[in-house]
Amino acid sequence: MDILSAAISSVRIGRAEACWVTKSGSWGLRYPTLDVSGFHILVRGSGWLITADGPPRALVPGDVVLTSSGAAHGLSHAPSRLEQLPPAVMGVDERNPAADVEFLCGAYWLDHGEIHPYLRTLPEVIAISPDYEHSPQLRSLTDLLGADLSDAGPGTRATRPALLDLMLTHILRQWLEQNRDAEWPATGDPAIATALREIHAGPDKPWTVQQLSETAGMSRTAFTRRFTELVGKPPRTYLITWRLTHAAHLLRESRAPLAAVARKVGYSTEFAFGAAFRREYGISPGRFRDLAHATESAEHGTAPRFTTRLPDVSGDL
Repeated sequence: MDILSAAISSVRIGRAEACWVTKSGSWGLRYPTLDVSGFHILVRGSGWLITADGPPRALVPGDVVLTSSGAAHGLSHAPSRLEQLPPAVMGVDERNPAADVEFLCGAYWLDHGEIHPYLRTLPEVIAISPDYEHSPQLRSLTDLLGADLSDAGPGTRATRPALLDLMLTHILRQWLEQNRDAEWPATGDPAIATALREIHAGPDKPWTVQQLSETAGMSRTAFTRRFTELVGKPPRTYLITWRLTHAAHLLRESRAPLAAVARKVGYSTEFAFGAAFRREYGISPGRFRDLAHATESAEHGTAPRFTTRLPDVSGDL
C-alpha cells in the first residue's frame, strides 16, 4: 500500500454521502470549513469556484473541485466574494430537471476522525480540468456514482464508499498528472511502501520501530526520518493512528465485542484500547459504535444529508 492508498483508506471511517445539486438563475453556495474529504463535479452548465484568498475560477462541464481536508469554499453563478454567498443547506433537495446548472457531489463526513496528514499536504481547494479523452475512467465513475444514487436497494452501503474511493483516487491522480512540480511527497518510495504495507496488513502485530526499519531495509534513524518526511507522522504515531482507524472500521461495520476489536488492532486489553481510542477520537469505542449505527438506522437523522435524485448524465462530460 502506498501513501496515497493509505490516505484514501483512512477517510473510510467517515459516512460516505453523495448528491446532485441543481441551480438556475442567480445562485450561490458557501461551504464552511468541515471535517470532510469531498468533491464537486460540474456536469451541466457553468459556474465559478470561490475561495477565501484566491481569484474566482470559471468552471465548465467536467471540471472538478476537490477539498481533501474540508476547507471553506463556494460555488456561484458569477464571480463573488466568499462571505457574500449564502450558506449551502445540506439537506434533501428536489432536483429540477430544467435547472441551468448541475453538480455531482460526494464526501466522507469524518464526525470523529482526523484528516490524514498526507491529504493535508494538498492545497486547501483544488480545481482541475481532467483529460477525459486520455483518462476516461473519471467519466465512467461519474456515471456509476450517478446511477448508484438512484438505487436504494441492498448493497448501497458497500457501493457508495467504493465509488467515492475510486472518485477521490482518480481526481488526485489527475491533479498529480497536471502538477508534476507540486510539493507532494513521492508515493513510490519502496522502503516506506513496504513498511506501510506491513502496518496495514498486520495492525495486530506488536511492531516496534526497529522491526519496521528492518522490514524496510534501513537503519532506524534513517527510516524514522524518511517515514516522517513522507507520511507526516513518525512511524510509532502512524502505527497507532492506523490501528485506531482500523478499529473504527470494525466498530462501524461489525458487531464484534469490544475485546475482540481490541485484539484485532494490537491491544491486549479492552481498557488500553478504550483509552487510546478516546485520545484519538474524543469518544469511547462503545459510544462511537452506538452513534454510527443510530445514524444509519435513522437515515442519517439530523446529520447533514445529501439528496439522492438521479439525472440523465449521458454525454454531458
